[in-house]
Amino acid sequence: MKLLFTANRFPYPPYRGDKLKIFHLARRLALKHELHLVTFLQDRHDLQHLPELRKIFSEIHLVPLPRWHSYGNSLLAFARSEPFQVRYFHAAAMEKKIGELLRMHRYDAVHVQHLRMAQYWAGRKEVPRILDLPDAYSLYWKRRKEGTSGLAGIFAGIEYRRVKAYEKILADFDLALVCSREDRDYLLEEQKLDRVALLPNGVDLDTFSSAGHDYRQARTILFTGNMDYAPNVDAVLYFVKDIFPLIREKVPDCTFMIAGQRPVRKVLDLASADVKVTGFVPDLKEMYAQAAVVAAPLRFGAGTQNKVLEAMAMGVPVVSHHVGFGGLNIRSGEGVWLADDAAAFARNCIALLQSEQLRQQTGTAGREVIRSQFDWDVVAGMLENYFFRIIA
Repeated sequence: MKLLFTANRFPYPPYRGDKLKIFHLARRLALKHELHLVTFLQDRHDLQHLPELRKIFSEIHLVPLPRWHSYGNSLLAFARSEPFQVRYFHAAAMEKKIGELLRMHRYDAVHVQHLRMAQYWAGRKEVPRILDLPDAYSLYWKRRKEGTSGLAGIFAGIEYRRVKAYEKILADFDLALVCSREDRDYLLEEQKLDRVALLPNGVDLDTFSSAGHDYRQARTILFTGNMDYAPNVDAVLYFVKDIFPLIREKVPDCTFMIAGQRPVRKVLDLASADVKVTGFVPDLKEMYAQAAVVAAPLRFGAGTQNKVLEAMAMGVPVVSHHVGFGGLNIRSGEGVWLADDAAAFARNCIALLQSEQLRQQTGTAGREVIRSQFDWDVVAGMLENYFFRIIA
């Protein structure tokens, strides 16, 4: 097949969720198919990574999108009805470039990444199109609205209403993909959309794998993620305030490690003798190797969390709220223990910290789930079959 990938962000280095997914899917599909890429260039420093992407894509087309242009779009969005996220990525130059590419090439199908890029492909029925979403975006904003207050809550409410209305654009695509059953069911039932299927997030088992995690470690609780991302910021603030004190009553020598790039001031201020904030970590595998438990206390968001999948691949037991658990297709305890409130979250962490046997049992179960369901090779094979389906 000859496939065009349309990405909202330059997909390298693969640290963020949206960059990570498209990079790993494309890297595997490129072994058997001809891939082209069109994406925005927001930071000229990204040009140094072009050699890595040229190993995957036969052609790469970059459309400049200066920050000032996106900020101007966002201001103008107050007078429009589209979601702010969609207007942020609006550029006439992208529309023009896509038109040029369709005149130059006969693509078998197009991969459209994120709701933000749907604006460029709605109505282009001359080529089969898959819209690949990280989650049901209106569900994400609904939870964010419910989990915040003040000006942030007001903005979340406005964006939720806009995204919910705009999400109807999914009906224009041959197929829309989301990474969890929870998100799919929401779109089918709440938004009355059809042609929605599952494409889970994956894990690179060449990077995140462990044949022998040291389950004797019983002190460190780890949280990973981009620490300027609102759901992650809320999660660590909530954990330190409401959950960690309950754990330390029973396990007084434990520590909480926050590992992730770009920590905002609220996160940096959490640092203490018992709470460590690392900032950017070049190799997260080293952090997972030191952890007794990975905590995922996200209170809003949607989809499947990479932090959960990576920990499971490394054989580290996880405790999670329902956000990040629903898309795993597992029972509580099969790598991840589900906790609905702060007290239950603390109890599960304490039980794992106090039992090497339970840590090993949980971690081993998680590794098996990843190998069977979430290996990027498996996920890329699913996407390939979806392309064959819409082309047929």
